[in-house]
Amino acid sequence: MPQSLPDRYLTPADVAELLGVPIETIYQWRRKRVGPRGFRVGRHVRFDPNDIRAWVESQMEGAAA
Repeated sequence: MPQSLPDRYLTPADVAELLGVPIETIYQWRRKRVGPRGFRVGRHVRFDPNDIRAWVESQMEGAAA
């Protein structure tokens, strides 16, 4: 991830931009439970930047195996 992560909870659009994927991919990952962990705040989905970092690192470890 070339950009540093902000010190706030991220929206699905933020995560899509950070990872360089379409926003629909973020929602598909969430439905399939294969992407970074998110949580609901009312009707909205948010992601903790630390969870995004951990998920990316786990993906990199899996790719190196």
